[in-house]
Amino acid sequence: MTHKWNYLPITSDQAEASQRLAQELGISPVLGELLVERGITTAAAAKKFFRPQLPDLYDPFLMKDMDVAVERLNKAMGKKERILIYGDYDVDGTTAVALVYKFIQQFYSNIDYYIPDRYNEGYGVSTKGVDYAAETGVGLIIVLDCGIKAVDEIAYAKEKGIDFIICDHHVPDEILPPAVAILNAKREDNTYPYEHLSGCGVGFKFMQAFAISNGIEFHHLIPLLDLVAVSIASDIVPIMGENRILAYHGLKQLNSNPSVGLKAIIDVCGLSEKEITVSDIVFKIGPRINASGRIQNGKEAVDLLTEKDFSLALEKAGQINQYNETRKDLDKTMTEEANQIVAELEGLADRRSIVLYNEDWHKGVIGIVASRLTEVYYRPAVVLTRTDDMATGSARSVSGFDVYKAIEYCRDLLENFGGHTYAAGLSMKVENVPAFTERFEEFVSQHILPEQTSAVIDINAEIDFRDITPKFCNDLKKFNPFGPDNTKPVFCTHNVYDYGTSKVVGRDQEHIKLELVDNKSNNVMNGIAFGQSSHVRYIKTKRSFDICYTIEENTHKRGEVQLQIEDIKPN
Repeated sequence: MTHKWNYLPITSDQAEASQRLAQELGISPVLGELLVERGITTAAAAKKFFRPQLPDLYDPFLMKDMDVAVERLNKAMGKKERILIYGDYDVDGTTAVALVYKFIQQFYSNIDYYIPDRYNEGYGVSTKGVDYAAETGVGLIIVLDCGIKAVDEIAYAKEKGIDFIICDHHVPDEILPPAVAILNAKREDNTYPYEHLSGCGVGFKFMQAFAISNGIEFHHLIPLLDLVAVSIASDIVPIMGENRILAYHGLKQLNSNPSVGLKAIIDVCGLSEKEITVSDIVFKIGPRINASGRIQNGKEAVDLLTEKDFSLALEKAGQINQYNETRKDLDKTMTEEANQIVAELEGLADRRSIVLYNEDWHKGVIGIVASRLTEVYYRPAVVLTRTDDMATGSARSVSGFDVYKAIEYCRDLLENFGGHTYAAGLSMKVENVPAFTERFEEFVSQHILPEQTSAVIDINAEIDFRDITPKFCNDLKKFNPFGPDNTKPVFCTHNVYDYGTSKVVGRDQEHIKLELVDNKSNNVMNGIAFGQSSHVRYIKTKRSFDICYTIEENTHKRGEVQLQIEDIKPN
């Protein structure tokens, strides 16, 4: 796979601002540029970015309907109504349910939680869930990370005398459900200053407002921030603005004093001796929480996240780990099958999207397969399977392309759909799949930019090895946590050479462990290039080459810097 290197240009105004900023803060001009790229142009803003403060969180009552929601919750508690916390089966939904349940449970006992079954009920609020609520005498349902489109189901609940409070972050339709309160910063009439909260983040803001109205001090909410950080990292929402404050302090909580359930998952992942980062959540913690809803039932994830006894939590985490192994096997088989189908597709080179339908695929893993396809083919992908007489599936996008809009363009062919820019779910009659495939392709090919469908690496700055000082690395660390809108900077160094000690490593000799020098300093830099062993022959000829990379801390040797090489270009 050859990547195109895209050097991100900076304007003369930006260059001037970044020079000034770097001087004021006493940091490298390169890091000054990175701040300006993120829209940070004053020393005061930079200090807030480097040290996010909890008092800078917005007042939760700025959110439309928040006062109504809090009033309804207080009333339910005053009248001893049964309350049901209802959420989606993915990481964002299960962490949101765990968070709201754990907080309210400290003050109130007539409370229960419910996660719909992916296979019997599908996504979002189900009539089966409403029936369960009615049978168990529920008066109020708080629904998290879904519900914004459940117009019929919530009307059905209303007939049964059950009220709903919706906490969601998915894009609403024109018609909103008949809920008592709808907390969603993507509403047309939104009044909240930040619209990129995760579903769990919206739940947190609701609990923050509830705490304020009942005179509960903020420090009681801090133990819940580990769940918020897990949801932010897993749900791929921007890590800037309010999410940055929540993720920063949530990671702090996850590392210093995680809740019992998360501690058990951390142990099972083998992360207990290490500083946990966003990528540990994305690749290790999140997939295990998700596996429960994919393979069995998401309720088990909430059982684990709300568990108070550590030995029981470890048992549950072990079970979830097993689901994750099953999920990996399914995922591998289905991805291979999907790649096989794509390889045989007519005219793939001319298509800008991929839509696959296979009625035997496992519903719990299609989202992952869609993600894999976008990574390999750089096309928005929709993967569908059969559930009863419906084709249901997941869509994933490539950087910068709004897949939700593409699906909305086909709405007359769909029974149901929902989601946001990079990920969406949908269902349609099986006979509509061919028409959907064509219409989806039509929209994508008209709106996608050529650079969104090719392997491009955006390079933030060109530097020499002598620039990579301990101070530079220390200052760079302050940009953490990284994620969407604050991605890990990619640097490029030209004309580097093998120090003579680089070698292939890995079970199948697929990676290269590098020791490199450039001709401007005597620094020998360690690097690792995953899956790039094809370059080793050239490297060993002692000729120069260019590299682009991110700067990491070597996890095995604290304080030692390692370059993670994204790409190698022989000169």
